[in-house]
Amino acid sequence: MKSLAPFRSGKPNWYPDQSVYSEYACAEFGLTFQDMNGGTGLVFSVASPTKTVHFGAGRCSYYPQNNATASTLASDKYFTNTILERAGVATLGGEYFFLRDRHRAHRPAGHERGDALEYFSKLGGAAFIKPLLGSRGDFAQAVPDEASLARYLDEVSQYYDAILIQPIVSGNEYRVFLLDDEILYTARKYPPFVLGDGARPIRDLLVAHNEALRSRGLSPVAVADDTSLDIMLTKGQRWEIPGRMNLSAGGTMVLEAPSSDAALALARKAARTLGLRVAAVDLFTEVGGDPKEIRIIEINANPSIRLLEQSERYDLILKIWRHTFLTMGLLGV
Repeated sequence: MKSLAPFRSGKPNWYPDQSVYSEYACAEFGLTFQDMNGGTGLVFSVASPTKTVHFGAGRCSYYPQNNATASTLASDKYFTNTILERAGVATLGGEYFFLRDRHRAHRPAGHERGDALEYFSKLGGAAFIKPLLGSRGDFAQAVPDEASLARYLDEVSQYYDAILIQPIVSGNEYRVFLLDDEILYTARKYPPFVLGDGARPIRDLLVAHNEALRSRGLSPVAVADDTSLDIMLTKGQRWEIPGRMNLSAGGTMVLEAPSSDAALALARKAARTLGLRVAAVDLFTEVGGDPKEIRIIEINANPSIRLLEQSERYDLILKIWRHTFLTMGLLGV
């Protein structure tokens, strides 16, 4: 097995990860990788002697073995929850609400901004909210009160059309990555953090953290008017940032299995229910401190696998792409 390093070397930070992994897999399996966009990696092809398959970055799927309907359903968090709950798979629930009036004539009543305020009150005046079709943890955050909700809706409406409002839930967060029914790997998610430098209070460290998030096109962490943020951390001291744990938003993922096999069984059932052959199922275990309580957070039909590169599990990257190449008739024919 070749090293991935030469394929990553020299690529700019914005270069798509999966384009690197595809080129790496092509070299391993004797296929031809061709960049079709001047070296950007945004559009490329993979060819065998008898067939060519094209791929694209951004919203394009790197997993053509997932059919378009299943992938689209998975991208809508409300649709996903509705289907899973009907199948007996516990989710975090929630309701969707639109932020603009433009297409109001084409949807049922009860899902407008004013309705969001009413639902928020039903949840006790605090909730976890995220864009309905969002990714990378963008604008996924706990909203503690009505004033914060109004500010959140004003800001998120500049970028997204709809949101999902859910109850705030605590638990241990995991990702379960499946190829068909095989669990390829599991990872524990941990929150992002700032490191003290002995010179700046937490508030200033958060400002620097937010600048880094904005530079990557992600929403900043809400900085509360709280005197605890004026505390000065000693050099090297960690302060965890509550909320989203996405790797792209500064969270940490560690290859680690949940303590209960029931979580793995639930992830399998969730992916199978949506009809996905490749899926990254995010879930909470030990919800509310109950060791038996497990809830699905969401299902990713086009998941990032950068964790595998960071963990030097190049064998798993190759296994994923081999599955894709076999499915598309580029290998084994």
